[in-house]
Amino acid sequence: MKQLEVQIMGQSYLLGCPENGDARLLDAVSKVDAAMCKIRDAGKIKARDRIAVLAALNLAFEVPERVSHEAAVLATPITPVNSEFASLQGEAQPELAALIQRLDHALGMDGQLL
Repeated sequence: MKQLEVQIMGQSYLLGCPENGDARLLDAVSKVDAAMCKIRDAGKIKARDRIAVLAALNLAFEVPERVSHEAAVLATPITPVNSEFASLQGEAQPELAALIQRLDHALGMDGQLL
């Protein structure tokens, strides 16, 4: 297991990282850093440990909401938008519908974390 040095709220941490896990770890660090800085910048709480607990609770609270939203989007049937798509036969139509749904979902989430 390799180690990565990261910055969270201006403080350095040396974290263990599984092989090929760099991108996921850095993404997680970015989310935690943003959540903690947002709480700190609100100015109500100064203690780093309290900020960390609140950030962890906020992030954990968002997970089930995000998962249920994604499940609902994936369960929503797709209505064909043009005659070419509607006329497809066989197994291509469900695959295209799933792809379009995933694209719509990804584009719909764009900018949400900014």
